[in-house]
This record gives sequence, C-alpha cells and structure tokens, in this order.
Amino acid sequence: MSTRNCERRKKHNTPEMGLVQKSARIQDVARQAGVSTATVSRALSNPELLTEATRECVFAAIRSTGYRVNRAARNLRTRQAGAVLVLVPNLGNPFFSQILAGISEAIGERDYSVVIVDTNDHTSTGKLLVDYFLDSQIDGMICLDGSVSNHDLQQFEENGVSGQIVFACEWVHGSDLPSVRSDNNRGARLAVRHLYELGHRKIAHVTGPEDNVLTHARREGMLAERERLDLPFREEWIIRGDFSLNSGRNAVEKILAMDERPTAVFCASDQVAFGLISTLAANGISVPEDISVIGFDDIELSEYYVPGLTTIRQDRRALGVQAAALLLQGMDPAGAVAGRRTSPVLLDVELVVRASAAALDR
Repeated sequence: MSTRNCERRKKHNTPEMGLVQKSARIQDVARQAGVSTATVSRALSNPELLTEATRECVFAAIRSTGYRVNRAARNLRTRQAGAVLVLVPNLGNPFFSQILAGISEAIGERDYSVVIVDTNDHTSTGKLLVDYFLDSQIDGMICLDGSVSNHDLQQFEENGVSGQIVFACEWVHGSDLPSVRSDNNRGARLAVRHLYELGHRKIAHVTGPEDNVLTHARREGMLAERERLDLPFREEWIIRGDFSLNSGRNAVEKILAMDERPTAVFCASDQVAFGLISTLAANGISVPEDISVIGFDDIELSEYYVPGLTTIRQDRRALGVQAAALLLQGMDPAGAVAGRRTSPVLLDVELVVRASAAALDR
C-alpha cells in the first residue's frame, strides 16, 4: 500500500467526489485508503492480520466514504444467517433484562444479530423452531424457557440442529443439551439458613409454577435445609405461586387465614416478594417487624424497594455471556470437536442481606 497516500488522505480528510452522494463500494474504500480490495476485506474480517497503521488507514477510509458492509451478501456467501434466536418465557419480567444484555454483549462481539421471541405470545412449537434453522433465518438458539417438550427436543435431534441449541437459566429434565444455570438448590438453602440464624423457626415458602424446573430446584433446597436444621413443618406453609407479583398477593390471603402463621417467608422470586410485602402492608402487617421476607434473583428493584429486599443474587449477566459462549462454540465448525460439553455449567449464587429480614424478638 502507499503509506504516503494514506497519510495524505488522513491529513486532508476529504472524501473523493461523489462518494457521499451515493452508496460507497468496497472499491471506493480501497481507492481512498490506497490499498487493495482484499486488504479492505481482511480489515473487516481478520483485522489482527494487518499492521496497526494499515488498519487505521482502512477504517479511516470506511468512515470517510460511509461504506457499510452488505451483510446479506456476506451471509449468502458463507451460508450463514448471521442471527441467533433467544426464546424468553416472559419479556415483561425484568429478571431477563441482564441475561439478554449478557447474550447481546457476547453475541455482538462475533457480529451476530439477536432475535428475541416471547414464548408467552407465540406458539413456539418444535416445528416452527426447526423451520427457523431450515429456512436459514438463524444459526443458533439460546432457550431461556424450560417448558420445551420432549417432542420438540426430538425434532431438534431428527433435523440435526441440536448442536446449535443451548439452554440458559432454565433447562429440560433428561435433556443432554448444553445449559448454563445458577445453583438454585444452594440459593434456597442459603435463604432458609439465614432466616434460621435470625431466630426464625416457622418459615413458609411461596413457590414458582408447579411444572417449572426452577420451582423444583428451589423447593428441594428449601426442604433439604429445613430437614437439616430440624425445623417444624406444616403443609400449609408451602404456598403455590408462579413467580409473579400477583402470587405474592394471593399468598398473603392464605397466610392471614392460617391458625399458626409463619414468622418468615422465603419467596421463590423477588417479584413474589414484592407482591407479598405490599399486600402485607395493606393489611397492617409490617416487614420485617411482624414478618421477615426473603426473595430470589436480586433484580434491580430489590435494592431500592422499601424495605430493601434481602434476596439470593444470581449473576444474570454471566448466565447470558456464558450461554452465548457455549452456543458460539457449538456453531463454529472449527470448534465442533469431540466431547462437546453436555454437563451443565453451574454458576454460584450469594445471599444479599438488606432490610426485609430481621432477627426474631419474640
């Protein structure tokens, strides 16, 4: 390349006549930078192969000419869609925001777009999902919804797309598809133990939806820790919910009707805890003075809620980042080596102590 030509272009910073008025081509960038079109392509696809001076010259020419990569043409050549599908069970739930941010961050670094489908609003059958792959609309899928059926999983397998699917946060029992999840069992144990250490013995639990894997993992952890600590148990203290604000409100109605009320409640999500606390307050019951409450997830509002919510923190951004990394590995032909990980990646959780749980003084 002509270094003097590149320096002259930088110094004057004046694009060639007509380049701003029309769509710039790669040939225009090459001419502006004084390099070959192959060098421009290399700067876009493998910039590490060029010297820093050449990279700067090419990217300066790209900015100057207004050149934009024709992704459709590039994807057609490489037989890739350039997109990853993310299935979310409820986009209205703020819990998923940080997971999606982590996925977007990791996927974006590899120049893929992210397509989000809310499974609450779509009939996301196995055939429809397979069609996304077969119609070359996506290259891979991250599933945050553990309600995918075994029939759907079988269709993924039969159509040869299982290697391009990763579960995050939730999973399907019995499936060997890669997954990234938090240690939900340990989180529930931490919550019960913290209440026990505060002097509570009558501890209720508001669950998530009955058919959800997170519900089972957290309930199992809660029951195991309760048994280990030899805590008293009443069947009515296990209250069915669904991770929503409304289930927290409904739980209060059941608690108020109990002959022997719990002194503390472990909620299967922060949303449940918010609904519970506000409804308790509406009924003249103060948190934590009258009853202590712990949530699960540590969504952004937990820190600012009144009282500040004691909860179990999941690293939701890390869930997204690691799920994306697993997917990219499975999508990369060069990385499709024997022994693709099928055992789950388990991320640790931590207890975040705030103001909604206090020592029992009676």
